[in-house]
Amino acid sequence: MTPELASQDDESEGRVRALAEDQEDQRQLIEELREELADREKDLAYFRLQLSQANLRLEGLIDQLQQELRVAQALQKALVPTELPHIPGFELSSKFVPSLISGGDYFDVFEHENKFRFGVLMASSSGHSMSALFLSVLLKLTGRLEARQGAQPDKVLSQMIQELSPGLSDSSRADVFYGVVDRRSYELNYCRVGEGASLLQWSANGDIEVLQPCAGPIEPGFKDPLSSQSLSLNPRDRLVLCTRGILQAKNPDGEDFGLERLLKALREVGPAGSANGGVHDLRNNILYSVQKFSAGQELVRDMTVLVLEVKDRVIKLAKS
Repeated sequence: MTPELASQDDESEGRVRALAEDQEDQRQLIEELREELADREKDLAYFRLQLSQANLRLEGLIDQLQQELRVAQALQKALVPTELPHIPGFELSSKFVPSLISGGDYFDVFEHENKFRFGVLMASSSGHSMSALFLSVLLKLTGRLEARQGAQPDKVLSQMIQELSPGLSDSSRADVFYGVVDRRSYELNYCRVGEGASLLQWSANGDIEVLQPCAGPIEPGFKDPLSSQSLSLNPRDRLVLCTRGILQAKNPDGEDFGLERLLKALREVGPAGSANGGVHDLRNNILYSVQKFSAGQELVRDMTVLVLEVKDRVIKLAKS
């Protein structure tokens, strides 16, 4: 064999050995990839099992919360008055619209033991689980008890806060309007804390006065001083109370309905005593305006509207 042929054979054997080594490296790499894939599949199976178990726990929690929400809504609906009392010299109109997301609205109009006086209470609360409902219950019981003793509105709210404070969670907060109307003097004494809207529409010139709160919302550690305010009412004057749900109703762009749109809804209704200017017309226009603005969006919170109008300043009660 010539040297040239021997050299070619050596090169061929080298290439064969290199090819065999490459194939072995590839087999090892493939085996390593198979082992890594098997490990990944085991990890994936474990994660799938964990996810399935988490989904089951989540479904159970959702079912529990939905059941609690149904119970809370049923109890709250039972607490909200379906009929308002007939109070000579005044006309009332109200509407409560519940939310599936966040509830806690409560309102009441009730006569005192002194028949010349009656109370108006509106509250909107929020917090974990059913704390909002408990707040509504306490507001009702405490409000009735203290009001019958003839206490000033700020004293009534102070007592409410004192009783509620131990049970408030970190996220609990409440807005409250409590007013007392004297049917002899047509004087409104009230105390308001938190958000929402409390408005007085004067019949003399149609102006709308926004009744400002004396303190922020009731929440853990609430220490703000409270004070009562007094207003003298005249025939055809209107008190309009709306909870936070009205102001915080959102449109598809995420904007709040807000105070300015609420004021516009009030101005759109005719004057008191006109064919389309009754308390029910005013209440309905507020709700219609919110519905039109929200364009079918889910209610963020309960919505409550209460309208009280002075009719005739005439007292027809037997002398005590």
